[in-house]
Amino acid sequence: MIPGQILPASGDIELNAGRPTRKLTVANTGDRPIQVGSHYHFAETNAALAFDREAARGHRLNIAAGTAVRFEPGQKRTVELVALDGARIVYGFRGAVMGPLDPPAKKPKLRKEMNRAGRTAKRRPR
Repeated sequence: MIPGQILPASGDIELNAGRPTRKLTVANTGDRPIQVGSHYHFAETNAALAFDREAARGHRLNIAAGTAVRFEPGQKRTVELVALDGARIVYGFRGAVMGPLDPPAKKPKLRKEMNRAGRTAKRRPR
């Protein structure tokens, strides 16, 4: 082996293997090209893109990291989306979500949580 040498494995790498995907038809109704990056929350893309935004909620393009899809003015194309993974918390973009994508789980009250852990939650005397 030579220092810095890269020895790639044979075969292709399948992106997002086994993860559910969905296809949407998207049309650029604007007069300028629109480019959407690989990890952009697709439901929050440019308003000139016409598609079912509710179906795209919590999804991104199913393309390689660091790449993008370009929509020319008047162009209509079908894209494949994959669900965002991990904690599924979205901040930024167009500011439409700003938090968890999924409804929060009910959290037990502090006292129950503390008692379960073998401690007692006591109030401080006033």
